[in-house]
Amino acid sequence: MDLPETMTAVGVDQPGGPEALRTVERPVPRPGPDELLVKVAAAGVNRPDVLQRRGFYPPPPGAPDIPGLEIAGTVVDAGRGASHWIGQPVCALVAGGGYAQYCVAPVGTCLTVPEALAMEEAAALPETLFTVWVNLFERGFATEGEWVLVHGGTSGIGTMAITLGRLFGLKVIVTCGTEEKCRRAKEIGAAATINYREQDFEVEVDRLTGGRGVSVVLDMVGGDYLPRNLRCLGEEGRHVSIATQGGPRAELNIVDVMRYRLTLTGSTLRPRSIAFKSAVADELKRNVWSFVESGQLRPVMDQCFPLAEAAAAHARMEAGDHVGKIVLLP
Repeated sequence: MDLPETMTAVGVDQPGGPEALRTVERPVPRPGPDELLVKVAAAGVNRPDVLQRRGFYPPPPGAPDIPGLEIAGTVVDAGRGASHWIGQPVCALVAGGGYAQYCVAPVGTCLTVPEALAMEEAAALPETLFTVWVNLFERGFATEGEWVLVHGGTSGIGTMAITLGRLFGLKVIVTCGTEEKCRRAKEIGAAATINYREQDFEVEVDRLTGGRGVSVVLDMVGGDYLPRNLRCLGEEGRHVSIATQGGPRAELNIVDVMRYRLTLTGSTLRPRSIAFKSAVADELKRNVWSFVESGQLRPVMDQCFPLAEAAAAHARMEAGDHVGKIVLLP
């Protein structure tokens, strides 16, 4: 098909607040070998996009400077070895470039969108699905019947952890900042909720688990939450860090780590290789995608914004009032 030479995208003039986001004209990218050009129908908004806008999370080498780590749309062009994808509806994890009318995606990180899933829902899946799968199940080794503590229960990550946990037989406890968010988390499928503004989550975890503690903590706070999280873990417990919204430094009692044989781990997804992300996509196809196709796994949606209103989407995310995923519609 004939493609335009330029497209509308969202760029960052200078690091700053949501107002730093501007619509810009950029050349339409061209796919290389084993890459697809996707006409973007929807793009997910994630916390790393906010950090990039503020100047704290630069794109990895070779990635576009346009924000956006997940997209959904139709393949309109393909590089060598991938032409059979043209015309297919896909969602994809990308290293950047999602806030645009067109985006290049590696073949390996693309997943076919089933007919029952709207494009805005499909765009809200990859970043949180890849992140939760890698960190909760691969690094955290969560298995059926275990108690899991997840902070930020109504965030995109939190709601995905609840949903996946329910499908795989986990008992997910989440922390939230209001009673309304606790109620929503329960509706989504959390086994228990803790209002961290009114309750001590250490005390509540101890009560809920009968003093045994949880098997896994999935933490996006860091800072002074780390020692508190470790006190929530039972024997052989695993602590998985995926962000440091509360700060990158913490003190811990190494004796407790030794005594209870705890494991501390964590990861970041964006800088990982295409080969790694493609391997994760293959695991999701084998283990999870049937739940998407059957309608059992859908993202929790908050609000959709036009691409030109990306600043408003970021403002909503930073305000912390959202439940689930925020999505841009080019």
